[in-house]
Amino acid sequence: MSKMCGSCGMPLSKDPQGGGTNADGSKNENYCSYCYADGKFTFEGTLPEFRDFCYKVMLEGGTPKFLAWLYTRGMKRLPRWKNA
Repeated sequence: MSKMCGSCGMPLSKDPQGGGTNADGSKNENYCSYCYADGKFTFEGTLPEFRDFCYKVMLEGGTPKFLAWLYTRGMKRLPRWKNA
């Protein structure tokens, strides 16, 4: 299993569902359950929009501003966004 989500970068060990789900209901080992469900991405939009969304969610969850900013900077290198 991949160590982090290929869309948001969250460690998959932190995912309460243990990963996203494919269309057939099987576990997807490349993306977390927040980003991928039933064989499709849960957020459709551009990388900057997704980065802003994740930043806000992290702040709401209690992540300090600097860490939320830092975590979202590397998203452009993740498989989902690499060629976007």
